[in-house]
Amino acid sequence: MDFPIRRVVTGHDKEGKAIVLFDEISKTAISRRPGQTGCVVWTTEGFPVNNDGSADDGAREVQTGLPNGTILRVNKFDPGVTPRMHRTDTIDYAIVMSGAIDMTLDDGLVVPLKAGDVLVQRGTIHNWINNHAEPCMIAFILIDAKPVEIDGKRLDKTG
Repeated sequence: MDFPIRRVVTGHDKEGKAIVLFDEISKTAISRRPGQTGCVVWTTEGFPVNNDGSADDGAREVQTGLPNGTILRVNKFDPGVTPRMHRTDTIDYAIVMSGAIDMTLDDGLVVPLKAGDVLVQRGTIHNWINNHAEPCMIAFILIDAKPVEIDGKRLDKTG
């Protein structure tokens, strides 16, 4: 799958000097629906984050959240991407890197976003629609959050 996201990850050698642990084109690209490709760049668990060691925490299998953790994922949405309304139990920082895309909410509100725009997604049901001629690249930082509750009732993933 052609998805050339370069990731550079630093760490420390045995003497504590800064080194580059990984400098590569991501190998974790997957597609969960037609017209969408994504790769996990890095993950963390716990707080404060542990910067020790040299494990590849970008190789971890994750879905849309990591309990008490974070996920950095880059997604590409092709024109005509298959729709998928969903909610995550995370707070998501989305940074549109290139192209343009429309975010739709469950009430039908459409919010156009373009390269350079930043979205803070707070556990709402949403969808990504690319009605443009070019693919859209978005970096997502997903941070574990308490599930949304209204009047003491937890909202489910689809509404």
